[in-house]
Amino acid sequence: MNFPVTKTTSPKAKPDPNNLKFGTVFTDHMFIMEYAEGKGWHDGRIVPYGPLQMDPATVVFHYAQEMFEGLKAYKTKEGKVQLFRPEMNAKRTNKTNERLCIPTIDEGVFVDAVCQIVKTDADWIPEKEGTSLYIRPFIIADEPFIGVRPSKHYKFMIILSPVGPYYAGGLAPTKIFVEDKYVRAALGGTGEAKCGGNYAAGLKAQEEAAARGYEQILWLDGMERKYVEEIGTSNAFFIIDDEVITPPLEGTILPGITRASVIEILKDKGHKVSEKKLTIDEVTAAHKKGTFREMFAAGTAAVISPVGELCYKEEKMVINGGGIGPVARYVYDTIYGIQTGTVEDKKGWITEVK
Repeated sequence: MNFPVTKTTSPKAKPDPNNLKFGTVFTDHMFIMEYAEGKGWHDGRIVPYGPLQMDPATVVFHYAQEMFEGLKAYKTKEGKVQLFRPEMNAKRTNKTNERLCIPTIDEGVFVDAVCQIVKTDADWIPEKEGTSLYIRPFIIADEPFIGVRPSKHYKFMIILSPVGPYYAGGLAPTKIFVEDKYVRAALGGTGEAKCGGNYAAGLKAQEEAAARGYEQILWLDGMERKYVEEIGTSNAFFIIDDEVITPPLEGTILPGITRASVIEILKDKGHKVSEKKLTIDEVTAAHKKGTFREMFAAGTAAVISPVGELCYKEEKMVINGGGIGPVARYVYDTIYGIQTGTVEDKKGWITEVK
């Protein structure tokens, strides 16, 4: 699809690529498409970035009916603009939509919209190592209505932000606190959906962990506080002996696109990769035995974030001497290399924006 474009008459100054923070600066344009009951999705367009005017009774403010996605655009040394597996973001959007009673959107339209807004603001893509253009598609229920039922009107929007590393230290290993008091998600809830409520529910735990000197938290399951689940907003990987273990997709954790890519890359490399339940007690036992080799988080924002220390019930476990392990380094170099065009894309994972 070709969407009409209204160019801004007041372009912003580009930020310094050497001093980019994550998610604080936004580009000149945004994409908007409307949904009305009986009409479907319509009137997709690219317009100057700016505020929205919304009624105080708008559904999203009161009942949190909304969802969002996240992906990145990269510029290669040859000047090509690349997206990493955007069709998977489109599929995950509809999976979240179905859970939250939001109308599904044609996956081709989703990808076309992402490509066209990125093309419009392609000159905002930073080219410094470790930087990218973060893409935030989201849908909000914007019908003015007080009452608990699905909205009859929605906005699908995409905004863009030039970003540096998600963590200030980049690939420097992080310190993680095991959260065993608060709960992120439970079976039957919205844990596998990408919606704001999941993240709001985690802020208190994150705040308390930060006060103790930890960058992130490792969530345990909501029923028994026994099984490891996610690292903050990312999928978790543990290497015990020669086995790479990541929690299974059973409804409480996000089906990460980076997660799926890591699993495929490591299996291709000959690693034993298991999607299975793993208790925090098994993790601590492996550390005491000296078989807990590596741990890392995988997600769009950071790509790969190695873990150098894990704290559970005041016991601090230093992993791989506090440094980056070889497996984490390999998957980061491979995925980031494919994204930026320095590693050959043999999987057909790249969509070029033309």
